[in-house]
Amino acid sequence: MPRSFLALSVATVLSTSGTRLSAIAIPWLVLTTTGSPVLTGLVGFAEMLPYVLAKALGGPLIDRLGARRVAVWCDCLSTLAVSLVPLFYWAGLLSIWVLLPLVALIGVLRAPSDASKQALVPSVAAMGKLPLERVTGVVGASDRLAGTLGAAGAGILIGLLGSGPALLANALAFLLSAIVLAAGVPARAETSTPEPATPSTYAAELAAGWQVLRRDPVLIGLTIMVAFTNLFDQAYSIVLLPVWVRTAGLDVAWVGILLATFSGAAIVGAALAAIYGPRLPRLLLYTLGFICAGPLAMGIYAANLPLPVIVVVLLLGGFAAGFINPIISAILFERTPTPMVGRVVALTGALSWALIPFGGLYAGVLVDNLGILTAMGITAALYLLVISAPLTVRSFRQMGRRPLVAHDLPQPG
Repeated sequence: MPRSFLALSVATVLSTSGTRLSAIAIPWLVLTTTGSPVLTGLVGFAEMLPYVLAKALGGPLIDRLGARRVAVWCDCLSTLAVSLVPLFYWAGLLSIWVLLPLVALIGVLRAPSDASKQALVPSVAAMGKLPLERVTGVVGASDRLAGTLGAAGAGILIGLLGSGPALLANALAFLLSAIVLAAGVPARAETSTPEPATPSTYAAELAAGWQVLRRDPVLIGLTIMVAFTNLFDQAYSIVLLPVWVRTAGLDVAWVGILLATFSGAAIVGAALAAIYGPRLPRLLLYTLGFICAGPLAMGIYAANLPLPVIVVVLLLGGFAAGFINPIISAILFERTPTPMVGRVVALTGALSWALIPFGGLYAGVLVDNLGILTAMGITAALYLLVISAPLTVRSFRQMGRRPLVAHDLPQPG
């Protein structure tokens, strides 16, 4: 396996594990100290809204400075930002009004880091002379592995040590991610764009990325659909699942166990996507993956089924979900000109995450007014409505086609 490919995969595992750990530790800290699902959702909103805005506006910065450089610096700064939460907590200064700007800072730093790692994929594929589907599949499997480790680690660490020490482990993961990326991915993998003959403003570069995106009906369709599914996924992970676990009288470790069960099965699906990606029917797997990952996985809670049944269904849902991200990533890179990779990746990422800040608030209000089982059922039904788009919207049928004019991948210099 090429060194840069391995380094990007390991850095993805480390940084995403840290992000997933904090996504469980911070909401659980709020839920257990305040008992309020609405305040728990508000914390998620405070982190995700700056994340989305920073991602939307950060694309030209990635193309100017280079994806590798931005990812390393943001991971280093994330280490410091996350460490502030337990430090304030132990000092007795962590009120909700102190926590909100802290998580906002974390969101601002995580956005360009995540986008930069994704923007490195075409360069790493070209340097290793690897098929794009294989690289997106392995990176997708790495992301799922990170979700599994982060979720399981969060449940164990919070249960044993509390939220503060768990967040220090999160900070360490970001630091290790920066070290691995800096040491393992050479500077020639940077995706920065050469300076144009005529100076271009930041706004003009941002607009150029938007033009590429809006002219492609496949990318627009995928982005809009994923924006709504992300809303419901966020509602589930930071409010609905923790409240369900607490209502069922289970230990906090079960939040991590159930999330890790889903993510662990998704690793297998993503690994198969990496091996067989070029030969797989994209539209079919994309649609089935969302059906199993969303409505089916959430509907089992609404039906109040026994815990062993829930675990089995989550294994099925996770396996199917493992195919989704590699498919989306391959389509994105196939349809994006090389000089625009940073901008288009950042814009699609921001737009697909645009509704995530409202996921926790949506779930908190729903649970407060209707109860957890009804909230789970309504969310599963809305999820099913959204993912019917591939069956009714014509642009989705072009997912399996490569663009007529292929964009050259960057070659190693």
